[in-house]
Amino acid sequence: MKALYLIAFLLLLFSVLMIFNVSPMRVTSSLLSAIPKRRLSLKEQIKQSKKPKKPRGIHKIVIEAQGILNATGKSGTFPFFCCLSLCFMAVGIIFGAFLSNIFLAVALAVGLSTLPFLYIILASFGYKKRLNGELETSLSVITAEYIRSEDIVEAVSANIGYMHPPVKDVFKRFLTQVDSINPDVPGALENLKSSINNDVFGEWIDAMIICQKDRTLKSTLMPIVRKLSDIRVVSGRLNYNLYTPLKEFLIFSGVLIFLPLLIRSLNSDWYSILMYSIQGKITLALDALVFFLNLARVIRLTRPVEYKR
Repeated sequence: MKALYLIAFLLLLFSVLMIFNVSPMRVTSSLLSAIPKRRLSLKEQIKQSKKPKKPRGIHKIVIEAQGILNATGKSGTFPFFCCLSLCFMAVGIIFGAFLSNIFLAVALAVGLSTLPFLYIILASFGYKKRLNGELETSLSVITAEYIRSEDIVEAVSANIGYMHPPVKDVFKRFLTQVDSINPDVPGALENLKSSINNDVFGEWIDAMIICQKDRTLKSTLMPIVRKLSDIRVVSGRLNYNLYTPLKEFLIFSGVLIFLPLLIRSLNSDWYSILMYSIQGKITLALDALVFFLNLARVIRLTRPVEYKR
């Protein structure tokens, strides 16, 4: 009955928002902007500058997901994922209330609220692989043209039509800056470095800046680009092994989720103890909590091959 009351309240709240033509995303965005930030004292600022406090738990997942959205140019969708997280939290509370298990409701509310952000992290792996492939192609043709002409602006202009987003957009901004704003090529290259979060790309930019002062060092560019080819080859060989732990975890998690139904078919008394006793409710909540904790850890460990300097 409590679950029905909660569902009715959420539906009523949603209806009121629709009547006043207020979208849930707008409400979520307003709430995020209205959250006050605690002002740090000078002593705390000095302490954090010496020893920065690393985010942990859910905060770390949210910060990483937000960073991925900013890097991919989709920062405007962050309120949508926050709204989706709140919806998932409500689903967890409703399901726990439906089973009359307050412990499970808390565990599901916390765990389900992280799923949209974990999805962002998991989806970023495919984005990074596509980015590496596009960087490999673009930097190869630009480097080959630069070795011939020794002019980076001409090399980029000659090959801009063969590039694809997001690399194409980055080099378009580079040409616009050099042609229309400031002809300082090394400065434009330095600004270009922060546009793509990739260590090989950053190393290539550093080498290209040095080549603007000493063009005899242009032979160092192509070996840097080959690192992207090595990453692609290694990733292709290890692709199955990288995602095997995630697949195995999902299989065993499916068994864990359907375990109460299996217990019910084997022994109704065991099922009653698991579902209706305090010890059984706490056990279910702990199982759910362990599931979400391990899901976050498996996703964080399942990462594509990357080059680190």
